[in-house]
Amino acid sequence: MTLTNRDLIELTEWRRRLHRQPEISNEEEKTAREVVNFLADTGPDKVLTGLGGHGVAAVYDSGEAGPTVLFRSELDALPIEELSGVEHASRAPGKSHMCGHDGHTAILAALGRQFGRERPARGRVVLMFQPAEETGNGAAGVVADPRFSEIAPDFAFSLHNLPGVPFGEVRLKAGTVNCASRGMRIALDGKTAHSSMPETGTSPMIAVSELMPALPALGRGTFADDDFGMVTVTHCAMGEAVFGIAPGSAEVWATLRTRRDERMAELVAAAEALATGIAARHGLSARFAYHEIFLASVNAPDAVEHLNRALDQEGVSRSEETLPIRASEDFGIFGHNAKSAMFFLGAGEKHPSLHNPDYDFPDDLIPIGSRIFMRTARNLLG
Repeated sequence: MTLTNRDLIELTEWRRRLHRQPEISNEEEKTAREVVNFLADTGPDKVLTGLGGHGVAAVYDSGEAGPTVLFRSELDALPIEELSGVEHASRAPGKSHMCGHDGHTAILAALGRQFGRERPARGRVVLMFQPAEETGNGAAGVVADPRFSEIAPDFAFSLHNLPGVPFGEVRLKAGTVNCASRGMRIALDGKTAHSSMPETGTSPMIAVSELMPALPALGRGTFADDDFGMVTVTHCAMGEAVFGIAPGSAEVWATLRTRRDERMAELVAAAEALATGIAARHGLSARFAYHEIFLASVNAPDAVEHLNRALDQEGVSRSEETLPIRASEDFGIFGHNAKSAMFFLGAGEKHPSLHNPDYDFPDDLIPIGSRIFMRTARNLLG
């Protein structure tokens, strides 16, 4: 169950290789190929590629009856210019691994090294390298892929590094750990006019000025409440960037966030009704589109119990502090047909925050994360 010093050196070098060549969501073709090549020497019993886009699943099968246990990491990077100054910084302009998905992928590769040497005593281990987590369509695409039935898990586990938490400590609890969220795009359509005669057109200006403060006002409750709802206006555009035309159209973008999927449905209905009503009062029509849809990530008690046992055995400190997290995570969909749980692994109290341009994954988390996952797998599968 242990990695050698050579393993750790090679895994660190490989993680930094991935860091230098990031690919953003839905473009992870080379990253997926790197995963397949790195795991080739471990001799997986089955490798599925192109799952839900560029996803890769490597299966290590005992040949004996038993549960299927899936461990998941993410392949995608972010459209952020890196400013970390590290030697292995991104070489792709405007793209970088500012969320640590390269490190999570290295942790799963560490499991591949170990299961390549010794299969589980029973059942199967699936290492799921998932695409497009950042846009919310990756896990949904993987689960919707017809070939997912070949690896459908009984248990599914994942982790995410978490700056602000002491290095190597874990945050874990049953129930909701990440909020549901979705991007809402509201288009208001009227009629343009010459700017000298705005009265001959139908401008969305007043409607936008009403809508922007009214959307956040739909939120209610504190984050500790199950009925928590939050709306954040993120973007607004109106008309053309010229002086001679009074605008005839506008767009307002907002992110809707809740702790429960059922509450999200209510918030969406309320936001649509609000926008439709405001538009109608000003002679406009309203259209809606949704992007980056994330379901709530809810940890199953049974899966949490297995993680807690592994943490005790490995002597890893844990608490429920900081959970749940407002940010979203698309792992939750794996829990719709399996007992699933995600934990958060401290990257250091003063470590740069996720999605910041100076962030870099702490390589010393690779052995810690892989030990927790390995112990969990061996407990379940022997």
